[in-house]
Amino acid sequence: MIIGDDRERVIANIKQATETGDLNAKVEVGDPVLSLQERKDLVNAFWQEQQTLKGKLNNKIGHTFFKAIARVLTGSTTFTGLDNLSDLPLGGAIITTNHFNQIDSLPIKRLANKTHHHLTIAIEDTNLKLPGILSYLMNYVGTIPLVQSTSYISDDFPKHLHNALAQDDWVLIYPEQEMWWNYRKPRNLQRGAYYFAAKQNVPIISTFIEIQTLPKLEKDHPHFEQTKYIVHVLPPIYPDTSINANTDSKRMLKQDYQQKVAAYENAYQRKLDYTFTPWDIAGWRSK
Repeated sequence: MIIGDDRERVIANIKQATETGDLNAKVEVGDPVLSLQERKDLVNAFWQEQQTLKGKLNNKIGHTFFKAIARVLTGSTTFTGLDNLSDLPLGGAIITTNHFNQIDSLPIKRLANKTHHHLTIAIEDTNLKLPGILSYLMNYVGTIPLVQSTSYISDDFPKHLHNALAQDDWVLIYPEQEMWWNYRKPRNLQRGAYYFAAKQNVPIISTFIEIQTLPKLEKDHPHFEQTKYIVHVLPPIYPDTSINANTDSKRMLKQDYQQKVAAYENAYQRKLDYTFTPWDIAGWRSK
């Protein structure tokens, strides 16, 4: 979780990662650190809790609260390309976007609401241990935690993903994996989201979120200006059942990355270049 002066440390980590070319590096500070066994135990307890009366009640409360804060915190968000969803087949889908903020799922939640779909979010397992209200949301707004374990990724995660898709949910998977705070540029995509889309035979809803800086300082952070979002809905990407999932996932990943790059270049009117500049961090008034 990024608070206070941690932003400057995170930005320094982002700058270093771009200089080494590691665009999927972990740059956040202060995240929970757990062993693999602790992660497995945490996620097992999570799934058990979902089946209890307490868990089901909290899920109802969590979904209502999540919808409300999406309206409040991202009320200025606008959308382009909604016509790209007009021919989308009925049923579930996997939705991808850039990962730059703890609340960047909120604009996607609003997009799902516009089309009368529930949103399920794939999260890193340690997010279940985030402090305060974030922990509650991670546990009770419809999430699928992901444990970096071969057996979980090959057996448990696909089962939970299938259950969500079978209920016609949109499942948000961040193919950039790590969050880079307010980083404007699309980064290298990992193959998991596209492999699962191929295996489950569901489309990828491709989006890119543009971050605009507003001429107003954040209340408690004089070095940062407020921001607003524009969600660009790009052409959906469909699986090709005539080829195997490995090959198809690479094709879909390539198309999604190309679409996100084109959306970035069109939105900001600049060519994508991974050389770090202060502009890369939306709202940052660098010293």
